[in-house]
Amino acid sequence: MTDSRLHFDFADLSAAERYKLLTGVVVPRPIAWVGTLNPGGGVNLAPYSFFGLMGSDPAVVAFAPGDRPEGGPKDTARNIGAGGEFVVNLVNAALAPAMNLTAIDFPVGQAEPEQLGIALEPSGRVGVPRVAHSPVSLECREVQTVLIGHTRILLGEVLALSIAGRHTQDAEQHLVNTPSLDLIGRTGGRGGYATTRDSFEIQRLTYAQWLSEREEP
Repeated sequence: MTDSRLHFDFADLSAAERYKLLTGVVVPRPIAWVGTLNPGGGVNLAPYSFFGLMGSDPAVVAFAPGDRPEGGPKDTARNIGAGGEFVVNLVNAALAPAMNLTAIDFPVGQAEPEQLGIALEPSGRVGVPRVAHSPVSLECREVQTVLIGHTRILLGEVLALSIAGRHTQDAEQHLVNTPSLDLIGRTGGRGGYATTRDSFEIQRLTYAQWLSEREEP
């Protein structure tokens, strides 16, 4: 018996309805815990799961900070501005509670790390500090921001990567012990999360290997 499929035309849906559908099916989504400097020099820290790696030559990440419900950019986008620096801190299971608290809409000018007691340390290439206990931090500079309707997509070049030494297999060969990072991702809308502990591998084949396997009895 074939399960019937439902078709949703996004032209007929509200933004909230589209959000519920998309966040329910595009999973898991990695979390960018983005640090920026506000005009007073305080560190703004906010999580975004509309985030991904877009390339490596140059290394580019993208995330979508969106706009405030009443209109206008959120603090993260405003702080970055044009060509500004930011740090993407990746989130492991141990940091999940603190990351969740930084999603609170603190008043403008209040620095989340200061309010919540989140330890920071200097970055290597940018002036924005990184989260001290994040297993990996990407130090970035904005190269372009794309506005499509009410969607704001910020593209940043990764200038440097900082990783705790215990999470490398071979630093000289640039090999990472990915499972040890214990990173989490978003599933669904507001409260759903997944770990990255349960993984599997599938060998990638060349065309010749695929042909050879087809020909085997």
